[in-house]
Amino acid sequence: MSTLLSLTTPVTADDSASAAALCKAAADSSRIQVLALLHENSFSVGELVDILDIRQSALSHHLKILLQAQLVSTRREGNSIFYRQHTVTGSAPLDALRKAILTEASVVTLPVKTTDRLTAIYGARASASVAFFKANADKFRNEQDLIADHYHYGDAVAQLLDNTAFSENTSALEIGPGDGAFLPELSRRFTKVYALDNSAEMLAKAQRYCRELGFDNTTYVSGDTTTDALAAESFQCIVTNMVLHHVAAPAQIFRDIRRLLAPRGIVTITELCRHEQTWAHTACGDLWLGFEPDELSSWAQAAGLAELTQTILAQRNGFQLQIRQFQRL
Repeated sequence: MSTLLSLTTPVTADDSASAAALCKAAADSSRIQVLALLHENSFSVGELVDILDIRQSALSHHLKILLQAQLVSTRREGNSIFYRQHTVTGSAPLDALRKAILTEASVVTLPVKTTDRLTAIYGARASASVAFFKANADKFRNEQDLIADHYHYGDAVAQLLDNTAFSENTSALEIGPGDGAFLPELSRRFTKVYALDNSAEMLAKAQRYCRELGFDNTTYVSGDTTTDALAAESFQCIVTNMVLHHVAAPAQIFRDIRRLLAPRGIVTITELCRHEQTWAHTACGDLWLGFEPDELSSWAQAAGLAELTQTILAQRNGFQLQIRQFQRL
């Protein structure tokens, strides 16, 4: 059983000093707010400065202390360093204390002004994505094919849907259908299909594509996963292909998906594994350079989704794709 400090063995000066230093790292309201913000989220220094409305020098000081205490870690996204909560595995000394600190920080209520600035940061990220797809709608497929052509994973996803025991085949939703390449697969399998995209240009392309193929059972919705247009809907199947690395808050998408799923409903996610191909930021409008499989598992579990299947597809260009299925509990 994990304990903060063992009471059955002598506590050394080093043990007590380390525990005191860890507690001291958390004994500051600004640092607690940083930990609260980084729960299931990643932010750059510039974004954190804007959200917390503090000087960069002060924030850098706080981040240095949190890094030394192993309460936060970093990941590089192109030329930017993003901070996130440290993953506590339980194998390092004082991990139980770290977990307790991070758990408490995750439920801290942030000031209203801070949450307003946080919302503005998410809005700026989303606006950048919308602007990219508006400017690149006509050539996006060519750019996307440099990473993963739809035909490299579309058949595998379609086969997975055929092997999935849905409670009903009445309704399906695709989040981020792009130019509509996968929508016909859903239209063939489900009575009613919804296509949700925050890019009006891409949604129009998807609608034209499906109309040309003669599919007329799809409703096209402009917006994101929080839109009121889907508030009354409940889906047996949700699919999202190559979308998470474009969204402002990937962890939030899992919570939205759970809300949109019918009881025992299933979501199928195709996503890039973590990579270091920084050109994808500008060429494909990617906000994130893929994700570790454990990240998706963690977000799904936190949202109340149970993992069903996981497949990794290797691409000849060095990219790897993960095809995942989760079910609403």
